[in-house]
Amino acid sequence: KWAPWLLSVALLVVWQAICSLFQVSDFIFPSPYTITLSLAEYAKPIAQHAWQTFWTTMIGFAIAVVVGLSLGVAVGMSRFVFRGLYPLLVAFNAIPKVAFVPVLVVWFGIGTVPAILTAFLISFFPIVVNVATGLATLEPELEDVLRSLGARKSDILWKVGLPRSLPYFFASLKVSITLAFVGTVVSETVASNEGIGYLMMSAGSSMKMPLVFAGLFVIGVMAMVMYEFFAVLERRMTGWAHRGGHAAG
Repeated sequence: KWAPWLLSVALLVVWQAICSLFQVSDFIFPSPYTITLSLAEYAKPIAQHAWQTFWTTMIGFAIAVVVGLSLGVAVGMSRFVFRGLYPLLVAFNAIPKVAFVPVLVVWFGIGTVPAILTAFLISFFPIVVNVATGLATLEPELEDVLRSLGARKSDILWKVGLPRSLPYFFASLKVSITLAFVGTVVSETVASNEGIGYLMMSAGSSMKMPLVFAGLFVIGVMAMVMYEFFAVLERRMTGWAHRGGHAAG
């Protein structure tokens, strides 16, 4: 339980010691102390930009959940859809999402919409893959038994397929939420005038490297909190699928 906190403190101590002993310039590699000072000095603008990044990410992530779950069900339940759609999804996922940002700017202008769509584009694929995998691994024998008892395909999906896919689904949420933050920040650094990504770009151009690292710290904290939120939700809703009643979080 305490191992991550102890390791984090140890890393911070070593980091601070290296910066102090070797007198590393804050412009090259700011110390935890100077980063903390920046967090305190710029607390208000950091909070404002962090809130912008957070709700932008949540909107993009929510869209990714809806689209990813729908496509995952379609791909997992239909061999025809799997053969036709899955290769296209794989090819799309291989395209660097930052390449879409200029296109989104042309279509929607600079601002929040490109960031939302970038968060969506980068985070929906793991949901599709995991949901489809959960449905596709449903035992054929079990499906045959259910059909012999009069169950329709929709009954199998809602009463057996989707519940059995919940561990896969929550695993994908934990991955996708971190990717959604990446997508938002990438878009904000390129095509936005607000958000943590924009703040970091502005700070970098002003040679305020401690503020840049403060932005990185805030992004990491937000992503970690949301990851842990879905880990707790996973343990509560899918404990039955794990030995000892506890999900791997």
